[in-house]
Amino acid sequence: VQLQASGGGLVQTGGSLRLSCAASGRTITNDNMGWFRQAPGKEREFVATITWSGGTTLYADSVKGRFTVSRENVKNTVYLQMNSLKPEDTAVYYCAGRQGGGASSRAPQYDYWGQGTLVTVSS
Repeated sequence: VQLQASGGGLVQTGGSLRLSCAASGRTITNDNMGWFRQAPGKEREFVATITWSGGTTLYADSVKGRFTVSRENVKNTVYLQMNSLKPEDTAVYYCAGRQGGGASSRAPQYDYWGQGTLVTVSS
């Protein structure tokens, strides 16, 4: 399966962006999906995850209440709606998939990754 993340760009503080992660090659209907980010000079960190059914979502404390993860299985796509963006949200955002095992905030537990999309929040 291949993941293609899109929707990144330059936005001012307080603005919004919606990231999309489109899967191809096979259906991700039964996979748990996650979003991670990596800022310059920092390690990759967990942002959000959603189970295959959409019934469970988890968020990093730093984005809770501002970001929303969702999915449209008929479109084989996962989304990350980002509101009230801050300069510290600037990073390359990656989507990832996990076959089974439930929701996870741990990057090593994901089986496949997309190429990332850059989000830059100006102050």
